[in-house]
Amino acid sequence: MSDAEKWNTRYLDACIEDSVPCRVLSDYAHLLPAHGNALDLACGLGANALLLAARGLDTQAWDIAAVAVENLNAHARTLDLPLKAEVRDLTQHPPPEHHFDIIVVSRYLERRLCPAIQAALKPGGLLYYQTWTRSQVSAHGPGNPAFRLARNELLHLFAELDVIAYREEDIIGDSGRGLRDEAYLVAQRPA
Repeated sequence: MSDAEKWNTRYLDACIEDSVPCRVLSDYAHLLPAHGNALDLACGLGANALLLAARGLDTQAWDIAAVAVENLNAHARTLDLPLKAEVRDLTQHPPPEHHFDIIVVSRYLERRLCPAIQAALKPGGLLYYQTWTRSQVSAHGPGNPAFRLARNELLHLFAELDVIAYREEDIIGDSGRGLRDEAYLVAQRPA
């Protein structure tokens, strides 16, 4: 089964209204600019894209799953939001350089794309990134460690950006509280 088929099957019966924006975007939405171009990369059901568009940002949302993209476009039209979702194989068609004020990536990890993601930010642009870590306290997320971050790896993948916020709590302390199984980063491309 191809990646597109796998994700189309997963999103076939999913409900956009049940999806919520990733924690890093929710926690740091106050840093978003009043206007600009935003990208929700590997958008899935598009909760991040909907938040960005609702804030008035001209938003693009890309995913390999046509089912998710079609549903997101229909939902955005009913809300009259400045959002355009498209089917896109990100490894074949990465984002163009110096194009986005905001890029959000949630629960997606393709290390080869990280330089293109950095380059796609305009000077002063913000990256919101949240994904799975190898150190985990639950069974959530991918089973393949290749799709999980090593400790502090997110900082190294985006070392050319200035860190605004970073959180990775690993398995330290009370593992029933805090941000577990994931790491997140808010970083800015130097002006």
